[in-house]
Amino acid sequence: MPVRQMRESSEQHLVIKPHLQNPMNGAKKVPRAVQNGKGPPPPPLPQQELPHNQTSPHVRNKGRRRSRGGGRKCDQGDVLMRPIVASGVENGSTMCGEIEMSCPTSSKSLSFAPRPGYGQVGTKCIVKANHFFAELPDKDLNQYDVSITPEVSSKAVNRSIIAELVRLYKESDLGMRLPAYDGRKSLYTAGPLPFSWREFKIKVVDDEDRVNGPKRERDYRVVIKFVARANLHHLGQFLAGKCAEAPQEALQILDIVLRELSSKRFCPIGRSFFSPDIRTPQRLGEGLESWCGFYQSIRPTQMGLSLNIDMASAAFIEPLPVVEYVGQLLGKDILSRQLSDADRIKIKKALRGVKVEVTHRGSVRRKYRVSGLTCQPTRELVFPVDENSTMKSVVEYFQEMYGFTIKYTHLPCLQVGNQKKANYLPMEACKIVEGQRYTKRLNEKQITALLKVTCQRPRDRENDILQTIQHNAYGQDPYAKEFGIKISEKLASVEARILPAPWLKYHESGKEKNCLPQVGQWNMMNKKMINGMTVSQWACINFSRSVQDSVARTFCTELAQMCQVSGMEFNPEPVIPIYNAKPEHVEKALKHVYHASTNKTKGKELELLLAILPDNNGSLYGDLKRICETDLGLISQCCLTKHVFKITKQYLANVSLKINVKMGGRNTVLVDAVSCRIPLVSDIPTIIFGADVTHPENGEDSSPSIAAVVASQDWPEVTKYAGLVCAQAHRQELIQDLYKMWHDPVRGLVSGGMIRDLLISFRKATGQKPLRIIFYRDGVSEGQFYQVLLYELDAIRKACASLEPNYQPPVTFIVVQKRHHTRLFANNHRDRNSTDKSGNILPGTVVDSKICHPTEFDFYLCSHAGIQGTSRPAHYHVLWDENNFTADGIQSLTNNLCYTYARCTRSVSVVPPAYYAHLAAFRARFYMEPDLQQENGSSGGGSKATRAGGVCGGVKPLPALKENVKRVMFYC
Repeated sequence: MPVRQMRESSEQHLVIKPHLQNPMNGAKKVPRAVQNGKGPPPPPLPQQELPHNQTSPHVRNKGRRRSRGGGRKCDQGDVLMRPIVASGVENGSTMCGEIEMSCPTSSKSLSFAPRPGYGQVGTKCIVKANHFFAELPDKDLNQYDVSITPEVSSKAVNRSIIAELVRLYKESDLGMRLPAYDGRKSLYTAGPLPFSWREFKIKVVDDEDRVNGPKRERDYRVVIKFVARANLHHLGQFLAGKCAEAPQEALQILDIVLRELSSKRFCPIGRSFFSPDIRTPQRLGEGLESWCGFYQSIRPTQMGLSLNIDMASAAFIEPLPVVEYVGQLLGKDILSRQLSDADRIKIKKALRGVKVEVTHRGSVRRKYRVSGLTCQPTRELVFPVDENSTMKSVVEYFQEMYGFTIKYTHLPCLQVGNQKKANYLPMEACKIVEGQRYTKRLNEKQITALLKVTCQRPRDRENDILQTIQHNAYGQDPYAKEFGIKISEKLASVEARILPAPWLKYHESGKEKNCLPQVGQWNMMNKKMINGMTVSQWACINFSRSVQDSVARTFCTELAQMCQVSGMEFNPEPVIPIYNAKPEHVEKALKHVYHASTNKTKGKELELLLAILPDNNGSLYGDLKRICETDLGLISQCCLTKHVFKITKQYLANVSLKINVKMGGRNTVLVDAVSCRIPLVSDIPTIIFGADVTHPENGEDSSPSIAAVVASQDWPEVTKYAGLVCAQAHRQELIQDLYKMWHDPVRGLVSGGMIRDLLISFRKATGQKPLRIIFYRDGVSEGQFYQVLLYELDAIRKACASLEPNYQPPVTFIVVQKRHHTRLFANNHRDRNSTDKSGNILPGTVVDSKICHPTEFDFYLCSHAGIQGTSRPAHYHVLWDENNFTADGIQSLTNNLCYTYARCTRSVSVVPPAYYAHLAAFRARFYMEPDLQQENGSSGGGSKATRAGGVCGGVKPLPALKENVKRVMFYC
């Protein structure tokens, strides 16, 4: 998979920010073709420079306006991009003087694809969804601006100020209104307040000072000012499908109203609420514990307003004395032992930003946020106590000032406050404040422990959701009553259909040539891969000290036999004997095996490297993949020690599937594909794209995001995918490198980008140019739909036009979402014909009514069989459709593709092109890891920076993949 390198441009990371276009600014009129949905979003180029396909099918996106934001014109003038007929762009081409792709012009007339009707294919059934009908209130909603002086950054403090104001003035100045408050700048009421502007003086007790006894009071000035009135008639029209533009303000107000009481009862985090009282917290290890809670969101659906409730769990820092917390964090006794430098670093990282309260002052419980850790132990710490720089030790100060004797003087002190004026607090005088969510990365043991808490069978999850609804008692909620909102306590019953599984084709030489999966799974018994590859030159390297040579040889022999049985030609003997190496010498070992094998075969390339890794191998896996794929050009297959010792047929069969596709083969194809019976795929050459962007973990403020795009390279089979990756700006969601233009010193103006290169690759592989594009885009939230479609559809257009004049194949653009909270349950959990072995709904279950969007083209599809826990259906939202897909057409295609995933004999939960893009992006992050380690000041075994090129636009480019690696699905 070729690696795309970011090219030099100071303005390469464009974010299209929503804005309202002023008609007085002389904005150009939107072409009628765009208003009618017959073309892409209006490009910033003259029509003769970027021709459109005049023969494209008419689409349904007819003049429906959207409210999800707009676009901002570039500050720079539009750059004319003339169509260039050229071959693919080499990774090593000059990147200086790049011309940035202009930002698409905003148009509020861009509309998403309307629902073309409802699907009919499949066996009809009833499922229950965790959506609860919410009756639309008949009261006017009023919004007021809130200004608090002095300004407060804490939502909790803001809420306490407004709560005190309501307590004092509800029956007088507020005219008996009970307002809902968002904790920041907005306050909402059902009906108007008796004033349009008023100032209040409020005294609030500081709860952080004392447990008992007198407390300090703080004075605040609160100004409330009328802003606007939200009309619920507009919302009713939208829910009835008579209006295409969602009134986001009204939805936001209702959401805040229903969250108001829960915000007082529980710990709010995002759209979820947590409490140690909902269920007993479970320890996760190293000072963390899991809190249970629930997710809540109001959503517009076909059945009207719906309250989506789901169970949630999150890791919180255990409210322990700091000394006890540190002991758990380090996993050793710290009361009698000195701390090492590594211990101090770990403690400092864990406690930085954590809020603690003092315990040495009796009833006074002041709270502080930890800013650091002292380098010296407490017994060595001194500080000036007067202007004459008279020094006093921390030990003496606490004894004299508070009568508190510090016992563990060998431990460092916590630093609180800023760097200019940091205060010292002994660890033993502090306790961690309850209710602080842990946002850093969990280790493997903690993840396993958290999954045990969150993993619930469908029946248990359904019962917990119903208990949550009853416990929240929305019927008794004073805020819901005030605003006239009524919530049903019954799960929504929804009509669903179970789509049939597709027939799969295997090689003619096997006993079973065709296979019909049962309940989302099948096996390789009596079957042979449809296109089994040949492996003649291979080697094995063993990084696991516990695996002896005889065990490794037995494993390799059985794996080779399984590959042969599955339909590959696999040489039973390695080129050189199995080589043993230490993980810290990974680069040296890999190069030794590579050169020794090449010498033995007299220059023939090593086709495959098997690697046996320790079960806990740290950075070894990532280092090995980086070196093999960007340095040596080796296809590798890693196997963990536990699988080598406990060999199972199922494991060997799955590994053989992965090896075959890495070598360029196919495991199976859809019978309908080779028979040319897939609607809107088999009739003309069709390319299917998958795209995803992965972002750095929380706490990484500078690491780039990784974008990946894969595309099918065979037609009509649509099974093999090539892919490209690139690094882009931190947390940038729009894929920047879909289409690019830059000046080359020799060739002049050059076109490139991931879409263009993959279109060229398709032409080379199939001998035909794609005449239809289906684009599955993963990882986009609802608030980003408009931006992503506007920007990326425009990039697809330009990539096509750069290859050939008038080349504009029709595009269908589908967003794939897994991070949602809709869950589907069987209508009768006792009916075994309606569930799989795990108690989940059957694979192929699709829902496109009632809980879906009122007017737009979306559906939920559970394409996989559950293994444990409650299955999460994927949500597919067709944003743009120039191919005139029916509901049955896109639903069946998506479901059938889920049976072509190369790595296992199961249907998967997300359509494979989107899945492959995620795998490719995740793999590319390993290529960056060595540089990040060096920047962070740590050094790991074999960690050597290998990035090629300079810094482009503030983002370091990824290292280029070797040519033989690019051609195959190496990321499987």
